[in-house]
Amino acid sequence: VFGKDVNLILVLNNLSSDRKSVRVDMSASTILYTRRAVAEILKAATSVELGPKQGKHIRVKIPYTHYGKYLTTDKRIQVTALCEVMHTNGLKLLVEKTIILEDTNIIIKLPRRVVVNRAVSLEISYANPLPEPVSRCVLLVTLMNQQVKINLARLAPRERSKIFFEFTPRRVGPLQLQVDFSCDKFSHVKGFVTIAVAPA
Repeated sequence: VFGKDVNLILVLNNLSSDRKSVRVDMSASTILYTRRAVAEILKAATSVELGPKQGKHIRVKIPYTHYGKYLTTDKRIQVTALCEVMHTNGLKLLVEKTIILEDTNIIIKLPRRVVVNRAVSLEISYANPLPEPVSRCVLLVTLMNQQVKINLARLAPRERSKIFFEFTPRRVGPLQLQVDFSCDKFSHVKGFVTIAVAPA
């Protein structure tokens, strides 16, 4: 989840009946959706001894403090592990994984029934998932082809807050409400709901 440490496990299995020594070079970078690297955030190397038919786990932790300021709006991290089996003329295996960090910031609560031409109030809650305060918080609410910009107070570390948004639907049928939350430390955290507007 965005704002928290990333914990991974690399599983190595020796399928042979011989003892193996494996060197593991690990790296991680924040990337764009095109897979282009933005910044390297982890580089580590370790060696593992595997007995016959033995498996071992290597734990990898990428703290938020390492990736936070380098993450783009795509919220992607590419992790690679180059595993080299020693004394085998350079037998190597490359393992890659792309992690997309989830947002859990925006929650939109609707009343049970929404009726055309009758005012309705929605609850929009938003959060700072980071271990540090954020400021210059802005919500951009898009509904019925109109955008409303709402300036918000700063949020303490891990703080959640909420506002009430009132509007009057002018037609029956589905309406899509989109919310975009930005601040000085991250931007474009999105949430949306489809509202079923009933006849009067």
